[in-house]
Amino acid sequence: MDTLIPVINKLQEIFNTVGAEVIQLPQIVVVGSQSSGKSSVLESIVGRDFLPRGSGIVTRRPLILQLVSVGLPEDRKRASSGEIGIQAEEWGTFLHTKHKIFTDFNEIRQEIESETERTTGNNKGISPEPIYLKIFSPHVLNLTLVDLPGITKVPVGDQPPDIEHQIKEMILTYISNPNSLILAVTAANTDMATSESLKLARDVDPDGRRTLAVITKLDLMDAGTDAMDVLMGRVIPVKLGIIGVVNRSQHDINTKKAITEALQDEQVFFQKKYPSLANRSGTKFLAKTLNRLLMHHIRDCLPELKTRVNVLMAQYQSVMNSYGQPVEDKNATLLQIITKFATEYCNTIEGTAKHIETSELCGGARICYIFHETFGRTLESIDPLAGLTTLDILTAIRNATGPRPALFVPEVSFELLVKRQMKRLEEPSLRCVELVHEELQRIIQHCSTYSTQELLRFPKLHDAIVEVVTGLLRKRLPITNEMVKINSLLPTRV
Repeated sequence: MDTLIPVINKLQEIFNTVGAEVIQLPQIVVVGSQSSGKSSVLESIVGRDFLPRGSGIVTRRPLILQLVSVGLPEDRKRASSGEIGIQAEEWGTFLHTKHKIFTDFNEIRQEIESETERTTGNNKGISPEPIYLKIFSPHVLNLTLVDLPGITKVPVGDQPPDIEHQIKEMILTYISNPNSLILAVTAANTDMATSESLKLARDVDPDGRRTLAVITKLDLMDAGTDAMDVLMGRVIPVKLGIIGVVNRSQHDINTKKAITEALQDEQVFFQKKYPSLANRSGTKFLAKTLNRLLMHHIRDCLPELKTRVNVLMAQYQSVMNSYGQPVEDKNATLLQIITKFATEYCNTIEGTAKHIETSELCGGARICYIFHETFGRTLESIDPLAGLTTLDILTAIRNATGPRPALFVPEVSFELLVKRQMKRLEEPSLRCVELVHEELQRIIQHCSTYSTQELLRFPKLHDAIVEVVTGLLRKRLPITNEMVKINSLLPTRV
């Protein structure tokens, strides 16, 4: 059972690496209003100060926090992926910093702030792109928590006007996952009936089967009041339970009060104010409860997850197999693919291609049809003497002989008359060139349709080859048209 959470964490890292989360994984999503104490709860669970602090909205990107419990040296070495030289008892790593190890938790806070500003800037805006942080410590239980921006109502500074809608949409994206557990954080000095976190949780989890409520700031309630009814579930019942915690005050944070000391004070507070609930309240009990709920939730989701993973593995294995063997010599493979395409192109023109169309003419057969049928019929329909009378011919001959009668027809008059008639062949010839060009373009598509497996394996190379061949044909078209026009003016070429 203890290995379930690390396995889910590993899957989460893999999906983030490939850039797509194709499986909805079990995780605990922390939801709460701004300044409700979400960050303090997380820090108390970890036992270290590592989250950014300040006024207004501080958490501006989802923080996926993976806690890994390490104890024995063997576990520490395995947890750090075999890294040597880690002398610290606790350390953290970010997914975006590769293998860099942070042993100073102040540096972890600074890295979160700088990574947040890299995406969102300094204008208090938010971004749905998550930050992945993994903390290794002997003082934590295996957990996966998602810290989301706090729910706010009014935009401040340069925040967009729809900041409330953006935050709620981001929260709904995470808590709508049916495999997620919802940790709804509410401050005790507010009316629980108006809790935004519980309202959002109820929208996606109406039965409350995956919602756990946490009541913070119990020590800040008005004198003479208590949260007994709330903690007992008499105000709003929550199936997974309601747990009260006492976080450090701002004064405690400013005076660098240790979290271990704060946890002791928390136990004293519950023993004094809520003795009947002291054994099932506080941060330590919350951490154990979250660990137990997450493991049980993963166990319940495991059959479906296993089936989904097996299906995806089979699908992607089939795709990988279709790509063929690894390429050892890139230059040789490139030359081979281009040669095969050129050979297929030539074979289509020659009529020796492996794939021959049976529904229509294509390739060399269609080019032959264009020359002998389409162009041939057009030439046959042209009367060579149209527009040329006997008087025109006699006049041209007499004008070419000058003052002397000629025994033979002068060459000048012949060229003059033939050139005028050949000009009528220019338009059909240009149309023939256009039809042949279109067919040569179609041959490219024909070769693409029946491409070799190697060419289908490299779609960008395939597109590049098609683009180059198409460009070459397009480049030669005006030159061919010019040759046709020149030949139509030179009767000696006929």
